[in-house]
Amino acid sequence: MDSSDVVHVSLKRGIARITINRPERKNAINSAVHSALRAALDRIEADPDIRVVLLTGAGDSFCSGQDLAERAAMLAEGEVDLAQSLQHNYNPLVRRLIALPMPVIAAVNGVAAGAGAALALTADIVFAARSSRFQLAFARVALGPDSGVSWLLPRLIGKARATAMALCADPIDAQHAEDWGLIWRVTDNDSLPEAQALAESFAAGPQSALRAIKRRMRESFADTLDMALDAERDAQGLLGAHPDYRAAVEAFMSKRTPRFQ
Repeated sequence: MDSSDVVHVSLKRGIARITINRPERKNAINSAVHSALRAALDRIEADPDIRVVLLTGAGDSFCSGQDLAERAAMLAEGEVDLAQSLQHNYNPLVRRLIALPMPVIAAVNGVAAGAGAALALTADIVFAARSSRFQLAFARVALGPDSGVSWLLPRLIGKARATAMALCADPIDAQHAEDWGLIWRVTDNDSLPEAQALAESFAAGPQSALRAIKRRMRESFADTLDMALDAERDAQGLLGAHPDYRAAVEAFMSKRTPRFQ
C-alpha cells in the first residue's frame, strides 16, 4: 500500500499497519498527518483483503496529540477556529476508526497524549509498553476534551477516574491504565511484537465472527437488554449458518486446527 512521509502504511497477510511517522515531534498530528490518515483509511475501507488494522507510532512515542507548533503558527497569523478543526479533521478520523468493521489493535510505546490518547482508545484492543504514559493534557493548554475522549473514557474507566484524568491533566502509567481497564495489556518491552502476534491470529481467524463481535460490543452501548438479546439472536443465526461454524465444530471434534474461509 502507499505510504507518505508522515504516515507509513503496509499490508502483509491481511494486516494493514498504520504508523504515524514523525518521531522527532513525538508523532504529533498536523495537517499533513490528517491528510495521510484520511488517505490510509480510504485504502483500508476499499480493500476487502484487509482483516486487521494495527495502529502504532514510530520511535519511542505513540502520538503526543495535536502539534502545537502548527497551532502557534496559525495564532501568529490570526484566530484559530478549533471547532472547524474538529469538524473536518479529528471527528471524522475518530468516527472512521471506530466504524472499521475489522478488529483494530493499537501498539502504544511512550507517550499517548490528548488526541493521541484518543486515537489509541478508538482501537478494540490496546497493548502498551510498560514505559508508556497516557495523558489528557487539554486543561494545560486551556482547552476541554475532544476527539471523543468525553465519550470513550468514562465508558472505559468510569466517571470518577475519567473526570480526574481530564481535570488534573497528569499522566498515568501503563500499569495503572491496565488496572483501570483503559487498555488490554502491558508489555514489558516494545508493545509491537505482541500486538503483531495478535493481529496475525485475528487475520487467520473467522472473519465473520470477529466482525460480528466487534459490531455487537460497539452497538451495545445504546441498547436495552431486550435489544441486545434480539441482536445477539439475529447475529448468531447468521453465524451458525456460515461455513466457518461448521468448520470450527468439525475441527473441534477431530481435535485439529480449523481452516476458516
